[in-house]
Parts: sequence; C-alpha cells; structure tokens
Amino acid sequence: MSKQLNSGPAIILVEPQMGENIGMVARAMANFGLSELRLVNPRDGWPNEAARATAAKADHLVDSAVVFDTLEEAVADLSFVLATTARQRDGFKPVFGPVEATRELRGRVEADQATGILFGRERFGLSNEEVGRADAIVTFPVDPNFASLNIAQAVLLMSYEWMKAGMADENATRFTGPETVPAPKEELNGYLDHLETALNARGYFRPVAKKEKMVDKLRAVLTRPGFTSGEVKVLRGILSSLDYFSPNEPRGMGYPERKQAADAPRMQRRPATAGGQVAGERNAGGQVAGERNAGAQTAGDQTSGQHDDE
Repeated sequence: MSKQLNSGPAIILVEPQMGENIGMVARAMANFGLSELRLVNPRDGWPNEAARATAAKADHLVDSAVVFDTLEEAVADLSFVLATTARQRDGFKPVFGPVEATRELRGRVEADQATGILFGRERFGLSNEEVGRADAIVTFPVDPNFASLNIAQAVLLMSYEWMKAGMADENATRFTGPETVPAPKEELNGYLDHLETALNARGYFRPVAKKEKMVDKLRAVLTRPGFTSGEVKVLRGILSSLDYFSPNEPRGMGYPERKQAADAPRMQRRPATAGGQVAGERNAGGQVAGERNAGAQTAGDQTSGQHDDE
C-alpha cells in the first residue's frame, strides 16, 4: 500500500461484525476530518450496503475503505500504532488516555510518520496477540461497572480528540456569539438611577433607614453581569413602561397625554349608551353607565314615585 498521507491516523477495524457499525464509524471519522478507513476481514464481507445506509453523507469513506485479510497486512506500512481496549492488559505496553494519545499521534503525523488506531470486534474487542502488534494502548476513562463502548462510539471519541489536539484553541467553536462590550458607566449609572427612582416612588425601600444599604446591594447585583449598551436600553425600556403606573394611579393617569394616546383606539371601539356615554365610564354623579343606584334602579330608568301619566 502507498505511504499514508499526512492527514491523520488510519482507523483500523479488526473483524467488524456489522455493516451498520462500519457506516457509523465512517460518519464519525468524517465529522472530525479523518479519511482513511481500513477493514480487517469484515464478518459479512465487503462491500456492504448496510454500511452505506448508516454512513449518512460519509459514503466516500465507505467507498474508499480498504480490506485486508490479516491485521499484519493492515499495519505493515505504519510506523506507530495504538490499540484501544477497555480491559487491563499485562502491562507490557505504554498506556495513554485519549487526550495524551492523540497528542502523541499529532506529533508523529506532523513528523510525517504513518500512524493508525486499532479497534476490536463489537463482542470482545482485541485479543492479546492483536494488542501486541501495537506500540501503545489507549483506554477511555469510563465507569468500570459499564466500560463497554460501541465501536462507532469509540471511534467518535478518538476522532474528536484528534481534531481537538490540532486546534490552536481547544475551546474554540465555529459559531460566533454576539458582541459583549460592556456599556459605558454613564449609561449603566443612568439606568441604576432610573431604577432607584422608580422603586422609591413605589415604596420599595422599607424601612427607609435601610434604603442606602438596599441600593448598594442592588447596584452590586446589577453591575455584575457587564450589561451591553443594548441590554441597558432594554432595561430602561422596562422601567419606562412601569412609569405609566403608580400606586395612586394604577391605570397610568400620571401621564395623561401618553395614556390618552395609548387608549384612543380602544376607546373608539367601546359602544356608547343611549345618552352618548361610553359603557364603563362614570357619569357626572360618579355612577358607571349600566350600574344600579341605591334604589336598585338602572341609570336611565324612571325615578321612584314617577307614573306614566305624569
């Protein structure tokens, strides 16, 4: 086989049992930039349409997979090979975790060495003899009470660590978040002053003797997040909306011009009574149209003692 390209380690599946798992392995490899799949004596033969069905859009890796009769042939051109296992071996090989293992692979690949990772059968993994053909062991930190991984899961973990080991910033993502430049202190202090005024008008600071300490705590809490200018504007907008209302004027009559403008469309839709009065409004005597007076009369009814012939 020609020398491995400097694109990453070969993924080598030893006697894989199910085509579906091979397809999922191909998909995991494609997710993280690995491109060379080698199969050693697959149980159900090759090619296998079941692999294509589970590969999603990684069909190209299924199509380019190379089949070998023996493990010896599959690793013949490689200079460094890792064997994955969940079982304790006899201690005759160096043992890496996945992070350390992929860093080791990165260094060797960058030095133009051909490398590979062995994955065993779904049922019982790699034999001691097969592990013996590797240069080192890699094992995953899993719950010892349930240490078995599906072969595609194991490949996914190693592929992920391989990609992460090659990133300048291991925490970087391909998404960009919103700008988070904190608002100028002038804007933030303006909001806090606005909030203090609004709360004070509603009697929030009780007892009054503790107002200063309460204000200090509010400012400490609200300056902690580092609000942006846009966020401060949203918060000021909330306070401005609340300013329509007060304990004495719950319908916002403290701002009659804005209140009247806001209510105009609603007022136009409300039906008027026979006397031209809008339903629900109070008449000159303070009585709401449609309500009954103390004599159980409805506004607009005849008064007590009147007769039709008067």
